[in-house]
Amino acid sequence: MTTGPVSSGSRLASRFGLSDRIFVGRAAQRLARTIESGLEEVEQAIAAELGSADPLVDAMSRYLYEAGGKRVRPMLVILTAQLGEGFSPAVRDVAVALELMHLGSLYHDDVMDGADRRRGVPAAHRVWDNSTAILTGDLLLARASRVMGRHGAEAVDLQTETFERLVMGQLNETVGNREGEDPIDFYLRVLSDKTGSLIAAAAGAGAFFGGASEEYRDALRTYGEKIGVAFQLADDVIDLSADAAETGKVPGTDLRAGVATMPYLLLGASDDPRDTDLRARIDDGVARIRAGEDPSILDGELAELREHDATAQTEALAVSWTNEAVAALAVLPRGSIRDALTRFARHLAERAS
Repeated sequence: MTTGPVSSGSRLASRFGLSDRIFVGRAAQRLARTIESGLEEVEQAIAAELGSADPLVDAMSRYLYEAGGKRVRPMLVILTAQLGEGFSPAVRDVAVALELMHLGSLYHDDVMDGADRRRGVPAAHRVWDNSTAILTGDLLLARASRVMGRHGAEAVDLQTETFERLVMGQLNETVGNREGEDPIDFYLRVLSDKTGSLIAAAAGAGAFFGGASEEYRDALRTYGEKIGVAFQLADDVIDLSADAAETGKVPGTDLRAGVATMPYLLLGASDDPRDTDLRARIDDGVARIRAGEDPSILDGELAELREHDATAQTEALAVSWTNEAVAALAVLPRGSIRDALTRFARHLAERAS
């Protein structure tokens, strides 16, 4: 285990996307060293699970993993396990399985959304093809099942319940809201399933497999679900960022592909004729892009939306969900773990500001 102090530029900050804004003070730095050690072990285990004797399968399985990622879910598993007996083989395996589930879902999401890039590199289906990307995602989900299966029925139940919610979230997003159903409420429910469920599973599983109090587990699942929604709302704002180097994808990728985001939905809820006109122009641009026109035809409309009050409202919603997540932590004992979870939630919401 690392014995030196954690500081800016450390492996924890640079490799895993965390920073000393989250781990503040001497006790928090000791906690950060524990998490860093656990993450290194998780990374080694993920690499081993992704390996294949078939060179093509090996390359496809490792593609998005090696492109980066902040390992948010494994970090939460390891962090919340500290509320009980700490890091263990079971905690490591659950962290590995949830990250494999997340990776597998990314391959599928990019196919369904028609995304061009992921984590700063071409999306897997652009490198190979749709069928190959889907099958690679299936393979990663199968390997997640294998890892979870080592720890009995409770681990398997956690995985299947989480996977079902991921699928339901994607299915509902694909089908869309039903007549008479509020589009914004519907969208928030989709976010809870697609993003919140996996983060909730990570936060709760760390406490469960670490042997923490059941009271803590329930609170942490609520916390994880709410920061998952806040995370995605912040991403909706980031999707409109003009800085492709910062986001790793073309500005407005989701909207150009016809994927509804919260700023777009808030436009639709407005009675202002100017908002109605902007949304109609975005819809027209999406239709023309689908017909083969250059995606840059939406640059002007996306710039308008970036500066629109709907985007500011989305930022405010992200902060609100973050505040609710932090409030759920009140049952936890005061100290470095609760502080780190609080700062982590704030950090996710601040990405969009």
